[in-house]
Amino acid sequence: MRDVFRKCLAAAILSLASLLPASAQQQAPTAARRPNIILILVDDAAFMDFGVYGGEAHTPNIDRLAASGAMMTNYHTSPLCSPSRAMLLTGMDSHRTGVSTIEEVLPPELKGKPGYTLRLEPGVLTIADRLKADGYRTLMSGKWHLGHGEGDLPNRHGFDRSLALDASGADNWAAKAYMPYYKDAPWFEDGAPAKLPDEFYSSELLVDRLIQYIDEGDRSAPYFGYLAFQAVHIPVQAPKEFSDHYAGKFDAGWESTRRARWDRAVASGIVPAEAPFATLPANARGWLSLSANEQAKYARAMEVYSGMIEAMDQHIGRLMDHIASRGELDNTIFVITSDNGPEPSDPAHEPWMDVWMALNGYSWKLEGMGERGSLGFIGPEWASAISAPGSLYKFYASDGGLRVPMIIAGPGVPAGERHAGLTFVSDITPTLLELAGAGTATPEGARPITGRSLLPLLAGQADRIYGPADTVGVEVSGNAALFRDNWKIVRNMPPVGDGKWRLYDHIKDPAEVNDLSASMPDLFKAMLADYGAYATRSGVLALPDGYQVERQVRLNAIARQLSFQAGALIAIGVGLVAALSLLIFRLLRRRKRKRAARV
Repeated sequence: MRDVFRKCLAAAILSLASLLPASAQQQAPTAARRPNIILILVDDAAFMDFGVYGGEAHTPNIDRLAASGAMMTNYHTSPLCSPSRAMLLTGMDSHRTGVSTIEEVLPPELKGKPGYTLRLEPGVLTIADRLKADGYRTLMSGKWHLGHGEGDLPNRHGFDRSLALDASGADNWAAKAYMPYYKDAPWFEDGAPAKLPDEFYSSELLVDRLIQYIDEGDRSAPYFGYLAFQAVHIPVQAPKEFSDHYAGKFDAGWESTRRARWDRAVASGIVPAEAPFATLPANARGWLSLSANEQAKYARAMEVYSGMIEAMDQHIGRLMDHIASRGELDNTIFVITSDNGPEPSDPAHEPWMDVWMALNGYSWKLEGMGERGSLGFIGPEWASAISAPGSLYKFYASDGGLRVPMIIAGPGVPAGERHAGLTFVSDITPTLLELAGAGTATPEGARPITGRSLLPLLAGQADRIYGPADTVGVEVSGNAALFRDNWKIVRNMPPVGDGKWRLYDHIKDPAEVNDLSASMPDLFKAMLADYGAYATRSGVLALPDGYQVERQVRLNAIARQLSFQAGALIAIGVGLVAALSLLIFRLLRRRKRKRAARV
């Protein structure tokens, strides 16, 4: 009966198509044409941030994609941006790509070692490399952060056109740095330094540029577009009209928001009703311990955060509408996901940060928060709250750092599906290559893809792509996890973690409350051995003794600032030496005159 219904539906669609005007028929994609692909990456979005997942922000366009395609509820990535981006674009474990962490946290002992060069190493092919070789136009707009030496930018990794930010982030209203690690905002177009407009907002700019790239090419060729937003990375900034939509929404505080997100996850079936709820970490401040002024500022921070997501969604809608105007929407695959969980950093209260902010035109105050000149952030308590149903956040291997939203829609993807099977960021490239008909074979001299295609899951041929004995590991700067079936071992490093391994049933206990390592010692031991095998196979290197990520960030930032000011420091040093020399000369001459006078 279902086959008969499908045949009747197909006949009806063909009949309706014959009634369309000739111009519309010319624009409509033919069945023989290969699909366009739009890969959208949000920066630091939590698992439930999109409306369809239960978030507070209005995301009608993202929700529309979810309704027309598949929504993943057990999708995981790495806990940090560059490794996730490397895996997303290559289908390989991050260590095999060369981008095992980010330079801001890299200790000098590991610098330049295989897997830690922090650039896509020889033999690593991106999805753009592969699709370009197969006849696709390849386009990119947004954050890159995958190496910035000779040959490291997108134009040398398969992209025909690219507007790329070669940094971990930047201001959303102006082309300037957002933290002391950077001297400026390094934007490049097609490998050459780019000048941004005098006035812009990042989400609008990035969509505008991708639309431009789409329109300027051969319409007969399919295209792959990689759209990597700055939203919702620090600085959290949004047009006031979007932020104001959420006025008062977060006045009850972070404890209330975490509970509300948890309850919505349970109600939607994402989390089992019997799963243990985890409150905020022990070191989190209680909302009621804050002054009224502090509460107002932190509540506004989340209003801006939600406004930033809504603004991004609006511009995603503009892109979808533009593709529809070209008659290509029904023949375009969309993927939207996040690189890791929410960002907990509090830059405004770092040592000496007030001085840097003043010198660079930033402030952190209630008035104008999120607007031009505001260095917005949500901080660790809000990050802990919105990471529900997981625990912790970006940087760490608990599910708050690893479990993020992922939606895929378009030709070849049945509509209205929700999948709870375990999936990973490295699975996206092989999935898209197969949907494009490009295949995943390894060219001579290239490193092989390690991820798995999701097509069996999407086509309803399987309810999982990782079997009970399959293992998948992840490691970034000592924070590590390994998954096997419903089980997960995890290690979180200081200052938030203690560096010890623990075992959880990550389906029944997504907040990682009940450590099962003592009650299931054989499984725990076996999974530790599995992780050891993964680490050896992937080239994971041990961190130096005493390594702490926050301290390393400060040290690296200081070193960078000193390098930026090297010329000035040398000039000051030369001036001091000259002044000291002159002083010594004058003292000696005075002493000589006194001796001569005595004689």
